[in-house]
Amino acid sequence: MKTLYLFMAFIVCSFTFNAQNSDNNRYLNTAERLMKTDGKLTIGGYAEVHYNQALDSDIKNNGTLDVHRVVMLFGYQFNERTQFITELEFEHVSEVYVEQAFLQYKINNALNLRAGLLLAPMGIINEYHEPNTFNGVERPHVDKLIAPTTWREIGAGFTGVVVPANIRYQAYIMNGFNGYDEDNGGGKFRGQDGLRKGRQKGAESYISSPNLAAKVEYFGIRGLNIGLSGYFGKSQSTLYDGIEKDDKNMMAMADSSVVNISMIGADVRYSNSGLQLRGQLYYNSLGNTKEYNEFTGKDLGKSMLGYYAEAGYNVFSTISEIKSELIPFVRVEKYDTHNSVEQGATRNKAYAANVITTGITWKVAPNAAFKSDLQFVKTDADDKANATFNAGFGLMF
Repeated sequence: MKTLYLFMAFIVCSFTFNAQNSDNNRYLNTAERLMKTDGKLTIGGYAEVHYNQALDSDIKNNGTLDVHRVVMLFGYQFNERTQFITELEFEHVSEVYVEQAFLQYKINNALNLRAGLLLAPMGIINEYHEPNTFNGVERPHVDKLIAPTTWREIGAGFTGVVVPANIRYQAYIMNGFNGYDEDNGGGKFRGQDGLRKGRQKGAESYISSPNLAAKVEYFGIRGLNIGLSGYFGKSQSTLYDGIEKDDKNMMAMADSSVVNISMIGADVRYSNSGLQLRGQLYYNSLGNTKEYNEFTGKDLGKSMLGYYAEAGYNVFSTISEIKSELIPFVRVEKYDTHNSVEQGATRNKAYAANVITTGITWKVAPNAAFKSDLQFVKTDADDKANATFNAGFGLMF
C-alpha cells in the first residue's frame, strides 16, 4: 500500500506546478500523428524485437528471441473533415490482426464523431503502446492483466480537444468482453489473467449488451498530462442468442454467464528537462462473480487492483552536443487479480505480485530506441523473486 500512497501523493503534488504553455501535441500516438499530417494518404508504423532470458542460479534456462510485432498504419483524408485510420499488426511473425480501423468526422474544433474498431481509452499503454514511448522492453504487468492491452472493440462515440480548458476527452459506446462462448470453451474469464481472454478484437464479434468507455485528460501544465478513465457495463454471452424473453429458466442461466464490470483508472505523465515521471492506477470491481464461477467452473476474483510508479532521467539532457537520449529508469509495480474474492472462495496468492523493473533506454533518434532491463517478480506465493533479463529495440515512424 505504500507504493499506492506514493502514487496518489505524486498526482496531488503534480497540481502544484505553476501553469505554463499547454502541451496539447506532446503526447500523441502514431494514429493521432497521422491525423495531423497533410496529404490524402499517410503511412506510419512501429516495430519491436525482444530477447528475454530467465535468470536462476540453480537452473539453466534457454532465452527466447521474438519479432514481437511489426505494425503498419495507414491514414486517408477524404476532405478537411473526414479521415480514416487503420492499423495492421503482425505479431510473432505469423499472426495478423487489425488493431484499429475507424472513420472520424470533424463536427467542429472540439467535437469529432468516431466509429469503428477503437482502442478502449483506459490508462497510458493501451493508447500509447508504441515501443519508443515507454521504458522497459516489455509492457507493464498492470497493462497486461488489469486493463488488458491491446484492448480494442467495435463502437462509436465522440472525441475532441477543448483548448481553452486544456482538456482532451473521449467517450464511446463499445462492444463488451466475450465472457461466455458456448461453442468455444465456455467461460473466458479466470483469476490468472482476469478479463484478458475475453477481448473480442473486432473479429466476428457479437454483442448482447453495450458498454461505455470514457477518458478525460488535462494538459494545461507544461510537461504534465493527467488522465481519468472509466469503463462500465456487462460482459457478453452467447447464451442470450435465440432464447425467448419470457423463458425464465434460460434467462437465469444466461444471466449466470455474465459479469458486471466497473473499471476506473488514473494516470499521470510528467517531463521536465531530463526528468521523466509516470504513474498509473487501475481498479476493477466485478459483480455476479459468484454465479459466474459456479456456472463456468472458473476462479475469477471479485475485484482487481494494479498500479505502478516510474522515474527516469535523460543523462544527456544537459549536453547540447549529444542529440541522443540515455535514460536509466526504475519502475515499481503491484498487481493483484484476486484483490478480493467472493465469500467462501479462496484467494490465490500466486495471482498477486510485486514487480521491480530497472534498466536503460537509449534513444538513438527521437523515435528509435535500444532497450535493456532487469525485472524482478515476486508473487505472494513465492519465497523469492524470479529475475529476467530483457533486451531489444523499438521504433515508430
